[in-house]
Amino acid sequence: MEKILVVDDERSMRELLELVLKREGYSVHTAENGSRALDLIKQNLFDLIISDVKMPDINGIELLERVREISPDTMVIMITAFATVDTARRAFKLGAEDFVIKDSGFDVEELKVTVGKAIEKKKLRQENVLLKRELRQRNSLDNIIGRSPQMQAVYQMIETVAATTSTVLITGESGTGKELVARAVHNMSNRAAAPFVSINCGAFTETLLESELFGYMKGSFTGAVSNRKGLFESAEGGTIFLDEIGETTPAMQVKLLRVLQERCIRRVGGVEEIPTDCRVVAATNRDLGQMVEDGSFRNDLYYRISVIPIEMPPLRGRRTDIPDLVRHFLDKYSSSAGRKVLEVLDDTMRYLESYDWPGNVRELENTIERAVALEQTSVIRPECLPERILKFKPRAITDLDLPEEGIDLEAYLAQMEKDYIIRALQRTGGNQTRAAEILNMSVRSLRHLLDKHKIRQTASLLRESTVAGETGHK
Repeated sequence: MEKILVVDDERSMRELLELVLKREGYSVHTAENGSRALDLIKQNLFDLIISDVKMPDINGIELLERVREISPDTMVIMITAFATVDTARRAFKLGAEDFVIKDSGFDVEELKVTVGKAIEKKKLRQENVLLKRELRQRNSLDNIIGRSPQMQAVYQMIETVAATTSTVLITGESGTGKELVARAVHNMSNRAAAPFVSINCGAFTETLLESELFGYMKGSFTGAVSNRKGLFESAEGGTIFLDEIGETTPAMQVKLLRVLQERCIRRVGGVEEIPTDCRVVAATNRDLGQMVEDGSFRNDLYYRISVIPIEMPPLRGRRTDIPDLVRHFLDKYSSSAGRKVLEVLDDTMRYLESYDWPGNVRELENTIERAVALEQTSVIRPECLPERILKFKPRAITDLDLPEEGIDLEAYLAQMEKDYIIRALQRTGGNQTRAAEILNMSVRSLRHLLDKHKIRQTASLLRESTVAGETGHK
């Protein structure tokens, strides 16, 4: 609901405008003079101010000047019974949206039309600002690449949760594409037409993060020269993505918990409770469960944000997706460089597929961008890859470390068993008979382990993916 402030020293005019505008569906505040109006403007963020020009203490032109300093995004309509050309010219020069004559023939219907146009113009300005922000945020990949069973499971989860309004927690190592998943959840939801706003919580100090998220009022801190909306308000009706939420301080965690519980925010330096309607999607590369046990992350906030968890697999856990990702990045960077799309030698691809990619998809993208820039021929040769990839040797089964603090041997061996079964299935395209041969066990024993580790669906998806590839379908 748009918020309007009516400023007039005539009580009858204030009451008339308040009645008319409330009937139009606006939230209306009134002030009997300029001083009272300034007090309200410092405490609230109004969409529109309708002010008389001639008032006893602070006149309308002076008030307009102050509004431009305190809240430059607020629209202002001036009304007066004593109009002069100089007054009107000065008002427009200071940024007044319109100038309405208040006389015996004061036209209420005309004022309603003027107010409606001003509010609509403000909405368009806000949409343009958000659109520009959105376009800046789309400099990275605009889709998710991968046909592996692990990614198929992610796609299924996105489709399932998109229709809900629950908070989502996306976990995974850095560079796995958590923000792409957040965008996909937003784009497939009924909030897709509203803004998607993201922020990296680890990139700001606690004070700056608070002002970015919740906004602030003029004078609330050094540099706060005007009232400003925060990202929660900017994401109204849409989605706010809180990346690296595990980096937030305990004090900020309390404030975020309050927003999730109360569905309202308070700007820094403000006293007004502002309702907010936006879906929260959070992400982290840290183990929040362990942080809860350590006492560095609030358990109540953890349960609030992890209503629906989505785990992004590391690239080394979905190596079958590497060729598709390489092709995608080759197309992208060959095109941007104005070159014919390059091919990848088999030897080069073997290096790329065997490397563990600690930086995940982001590291692979950087590697391909570098190779395109360096390669002068029509193919990507191994010589174009960084030394760390060329010299990388996959960890041998016997190359084991025993940490000083010890390990959970049963859990470690179970995970290793699961990893090798998945690797064998990936190599055979989901063919369980051939996978059992590679693992030197019977098919019956393999199927028992598939049930034990709950990865029978993984085997089926791998098989379906292979069959689809053989028939020419993705």
